[in-house]
Amino acid sequence: MAAPTQIDLAGTIANTWSYGAIPGPVIRVSAGDTVQARLRNGLPADTSVHWHGLALRNDMDGVPGATQAPITSGSDFNYEFVTDQPGTYWFHPHVGPQLDRGLYGALIVEDPHEPLSYDDEWVIILDDWLDGVTGTPDEVLTELSSGMGGMMSGSGSHMLMGARSSLLGGDAGDVAYPYFLINGRPSADPETFTSIAGTRIRLRIINAASDTAFRVALGGHRLTVTHSDGYPVNPVATDAILIGMGERYDALVTLADGAFPLIAAAEGKDSNALAIVHTGSGGLPVSAASIPELSRTVLTASMLSATSDVSLPQRTADRELTATLTGSMMAYDWSINGRRFDPANPLAGALGVLEGERVRLRIENTTQMWHPFHLHGHTYQHAGGGPRKDTSIVLPGKTLTVEFDADNPGLWAAHCHNVYHAESGMMTVLGYLVS
Repeated sequence: MAAPTQIDLAGTIANTWSYGAIPGPVIRVSAGDTVQARLRNGLPADTSVHWHGLALRNDMDGVPGATQAPITSGSDFNYEFVTDQPGTYWFHPHVGPQLDRGLYGALIVEDPHEPLSYDDEWVIILDDWLDGVTGTPDEVLTELSSGMGGMMSGSGSHMLMGARSSLLGGDAGDVAYPYFLINGRPSADPETFTSIAGTRIRLRIINAASDTAFRVALGGHRLTVTHSDGYPVNPVATDAILIGMGERYDALVTLADGAFPLIAAAEGKDSNALAIVHTGSGGLPVSAASIPELSRTVLTASMLSATSDVSLPQRTADRELTATLTGSMMAYDWSINGRRFDPANPLAGALGVLEGERVRLRIENTTQMWHPFHLHGHTYQHAGGGPRKDTSIVLPGKTLTVEFDADNPGLWAAHCHNVYHAESGMMTVLGYLVS
């Protein structure tokens, strides 16, 4: 049930919305299972649920105006779909900036023939938080919509100025958040994971934030990345992982003896989320503010390649499309191909494909800010044998080329997963043409 609730942020009590807990209860199924999920809307507003990363049937995708009517306050909606692909996924609303509340949770699709060997797994959900503390997401969106002029006039209580990251190509984010969370808990009251030295752990890391990329590292350890957005990659060892909003990374780690900080540094924002890993000896880490792993090797998607069993078969593209990311902070007029998405006319400017085509999509970022681009209903592969993904960081002034097979007919949203960019217009529809 989606309903109003409260969250305890180390003694600060904030009013928000949730699916009963923050994060919502983990939904765990096996590949090939049919999920039946009833959402009861106890919120004072319309809502929906999008099952992020799953190539499910179109009418279950949870995008009002494209795939379903909004779920009105006091009503129910039954979602039913098959989970074909194993992996780490998640769910959240697709109505306004509701994602920037407590409405999110993990959906884990287990592989009945799991090839990885590990002793335990931990789900780690990252978030940036302001709801009920400094304002509401709707107030943030209203303020951002005034553009840079509003910020410079001094009225921008939610605006973040000067957040910079070389990894993200410059401007790191728009919004000032008082808290950054791991599994719903702030650094002053951290989540604690307990195990024993020598245990091999699978980390399933999900970035459920709205405006923040995180640099994730475990003090005293190296991580071996095995999956991105649910799909296996050729394993890569790293000290830290850069993860944009909507992305998921799985990694293996063998735990040492002691107490260690698990840090999700808010990229470019001079703050972090913290959890503690205990393996039976020692107290709390002496300092969790900074660990050397954060400034060593930082893995990005460009360092990954899909395993041979999930790489797209070699094929000439039947259709080439371009999604040009346009707009600026000055006017806060984010758009795709120069057109701001209009919910009243969702097919204006839609990208058209035919069923059965191999599609090459160029995502061209002409803005001065990075964008995590998300395509619904499909998984694409980065050009040149890169990873299979559904959400990818596109840096300012850069172009990311991906390919996918048009094998899931319907109307599918394609948008920036910065919720405030999407709600301001950086969204379009990928639609199947009638041949």
